[in-house]
Amino acid sequence: MSTFADSRISTPSKSRRYGLFVCLMAALAGLLFGLDIGVISGALPFIAKHFVLGDRAQEWIVSSMMVGAAIGALGAGWLSWRLGRRYALVLAAILFIAGSLWSGFAPSPEHLIGARLLLGLAVGMASFTAPLYLSEVAPRHVRGAMISTYQLMITVGILAAFLSNIGLSYVADWRWMLGVIAIPAAFFLAGVLALPDSPRWLLQRNRADEARAVLQRLYANPDDAQAELEQVNDDNTRPQRGWSLLRKNSNFRRSVLLGVVLQIFQQLTGINVVMYYAPRIFELAGFATHEQQLWATVIVGLVNVLATFGAIAFVDRWGRKPILYAGCAVMAAGMCSLGFLLHAGVAGLTSQILAVASLLFFIAGFAMSAGPLVWILCSEIQPQQGRDFGIAVSTLVNWVANMAVAATFLSLLSTVGEANTFVLYAILNVVFAIFVFFFVPETRGVSLEKLGSDLMAGMRLRDLGKGK
Repeated sequence: MSTFADSRISTPSKSRRYGLFVCLMAALAGLLFGLDIGVISGALPFIAKHFVLGDRAQEWIVSSMMVGAAIGALGAGWLSWRLGRRYALVLAAILFIAGSLWSGFAPSPEHLIGARLLLGLAVGMASFTAPLYLSEVAPRHVRGAMISTYQLMITVGILAAFLSNIGLSYVADWRWMLGVIAIPAAFFLAGVLALPDSPRWLLQRNRADEARAVLQRLYANPDDAQAELEQVNDDNTRPQRGWSLLRKNSNFRRSVLLGVVLQIFQQLTGINVVMYYAPRIFELAGFATHEQQLWATVIVGLVNVLATFGAIAFVDRWGRKPILYAGCAVMAAGMCSLGFLLHAGVAGLTSQILAVASLLFFIAGFAMSAGPLVWILCSEIQPQQGRDFGIAVSTLVNWVANMAVAATFLSLLSTVGEANTFVLYAILNVVFAIFVFFFVPETRGVSLEKLGSDLMAGMRLRDLGKGK
């Protein structure tokens, strides 16, 4: 009797611990993503000096990863469907290791571009598969928070890269900055090998017993596991038919287009301009030495991490749209303020502090809203029979837009001016908020199956999930 009582008490705790382990291991893909984003900002000045590179060559080194990520995202849909979400993440981990080592030993700019293309393949595959996997294993009442852990790990990775850059900058060793990422990539590989397959993917393969076993480990109550299994079973045994569904069904085209536009707007907020070129921006703000610029980027990374906790805490309480409105307002204000300060001229300690505060204000707005919430929404709004295809397309577009922004920022600064560049990003954030109001649904607490059935029934996008 005592043993029975103890087992009943321990079961919920074990399920929570197991669910947390699964979500954290999958979200570690974001850590590697963040490391590769953050490390290049600190390594780039040393790389440019070592190889004697101009602005255009530097833009190619930065943006080559996005080319690979676009290709990786495009192929990830097929891989995750054929191999399963878990093995797609395993392949991404292997590519992370190989790309990091190649980067560290690159003998020329051409080799470095090739290595970053390989890293991009890994990032593209992981950025597609990890949110998809998390959306399929997380219980709906904490789905937003669990997917947000992916974005949190991106911010932690960026901060860790910034700190690593600081330490290694004193010996000017860009090869260690790039190559050391192979170590966490190896830990990620080991962790992913211990993950279960997605229960929804198992059901699509008619492996109901295995799906039930996974759900029983994730849910403390066997009745809850069975109820979840029954709810998703009918919807998840339908085959994936992305291209044909896109051609034949206008409702599916709406969800794909919504995911595409959300990912474009995420990049047009200006976030990766800040992350890739942070030292250059701080140079514009009056920070003269490279060490000063790197320490300033560490503060950026810390704010990025802390603000992401806000999204995790409130996304399943307040909802997606209210947080997006607040974030867009904060981002627009931060970019506009920075633009006006640069226009007036940053001279003196007070102006420098205001410029840094404006940038941090923008970072906080992104980390609490568009950063995690766009990935959440893109993993939620696609119907099951086209989910892999829809998320693959939106992820591909994310990286194409990311590449375009990264490859044009330095040229944009010299063409339209420093101040006007940041004011332009402020305007784009206002447009983003307007788009959210008219087209984005509130998905908090709604099952993926309900969202999919509403969409395919022709319900207006902003009304998906409403009613019973």
